[in-house]
Amino acid sequence: MMKRTISGMIGAGSLAHNRRDFVAENVDPDRVQLNICYKNENLKEVYKELFDDAVERYNVGKRKDRKIANYYEKIRQGKQEKLFHEAIFQIGNLNDCGCGTEGGQRAAEALIEYAKSFQERNHHLHVFNMV
Repeated sequence: MMKRTISGMIGAGSLAHNRRDFVAENVDPDRVQLNICYKNENLKEVYKELFDDAVERYNVGKRKDRKIANYYEKIRQGKQEKLFHEAIFQIGNLNDCGCGTEGGQRAAEALIEYAKSFQERNHHLHVFNMV
């Protein structure tokens, strides 16, 4: 059994990149159809679902200029907050888990199993896009 590395990073993400609305320089366009999309919710709708009740409670008794009309827009236009954060996980590298190799197939299977239960293991997070 050969050992492989697993790595992850969390940072600012790009929904247009995740959804392949554009194909970045580091993406092979011939393999885009192999992407697996587990979840692809509308971020504005997710914000409404998650925050509308809290915003409504917050706005009670507030002056008109202090009320939040749209929490999504408040965060989007803010200077400190980010609309979402992205987590990227990778098993192996190009040399030991490249596309079309046996190692690559095993890595893909492991990532599929990981993705299927990610939300369950991380109930404090809301997964709205997973590719």
